Amino acid sequence: MIQYAGLGYRRDLAEDFLSLSESSPIRFIEAAPENWLKMGGFARKQFDRVAEKLPLALHGLSLSLGGQAPLDKELLGGIKQMMAQYRCSFFSDHLSYCHDGGHLYDLLPLPFTAEMVKHTAQRIREVQDFLGCRIAVENTSYYLHSPLAEMNEAEFLNAVADEADCHIHLDVNNIYVNAVNHNLLLPEDFLATVNVNRVNYIHIAGHDVEAPDLLIDTHGAAVLPTVWDLLEQVYRRLPVIPPTLLERDFNFPPFAELEAEVAKIADYQQRSGKEFLNV
Repeated sequence: MIQYAGLGYRRDLAEDFLSLSESSPIRFIEAAPENWLKMGGFARKQFDRVAEKLPLALHGLSLSLGGQAPLDKELLGGIKQMMAQYRCSFFSDHLSYCHDGGHLYDLLPLPFTAEMVKHTAQRIREVQDFLGCRIAVENTSYYLHSPLAEMNEAEFLNAVADEADCHIHLDVNNIYVNAVNHNLLLPEDFLATVNVNRVNYIHIAGHDVEAPDLLIDTHGAAVLPTVWDLLEQVYRRLPVIPPTLLERDFNFPPFAELEAEVAKIADYQQRSGKEFLNV
């Protein structure tokens, strides 16, 4: 069961995870199955030891839910096996595509159209049927906006989730990054639109400021005050508080600084005064 506040597992942090004290605010970890399905050796042994201590959430990188290429059944089989092995009940992936005759190694945006809603929702239903559970889809940062859009980003996210009958994995940093980069949907309007009853998981992360109107979602820096403020707004909007994960992929500071950020998430959760959603 995944609950409260967590930190993404990275091999560089393995020893820190293994040395966690009982008072640590880190209550769960997240990993990308693609990084571990074929991983063995010492790194896998460390991962297994940490996964024995802390609940695991799986967050996919490459199912290409909005893509045109057939779903990767070998990858899906590996995800299902990993969920069973680690007794993991949570899986999410991005509302994007990343495969076209081969992996493109980027999360590319989908056009916000009714046709894409039906196409993506059908693929999500196939994934859910295969895994035997409902999954969550994440709003993704994007850097090009399709002129074909028939709805805004939050409306598109709602429509896909409703059509597929899946959960929403809300990335708070991506809401802010997209708002600044495209000036199409203010964060408060996104939050006023998104179906909060489907939100069962949250990400928060840092980004790079390349220019006043260009932010890059890197997961390589501390969370900025504007994003912390947005997380607080998110908690005010939600009926219950879902598990929330701090993403940090590189440029790792001392582990105590990461724990302090996770503790800040936990403090915001407690101050909301709302019940927690365990998944």
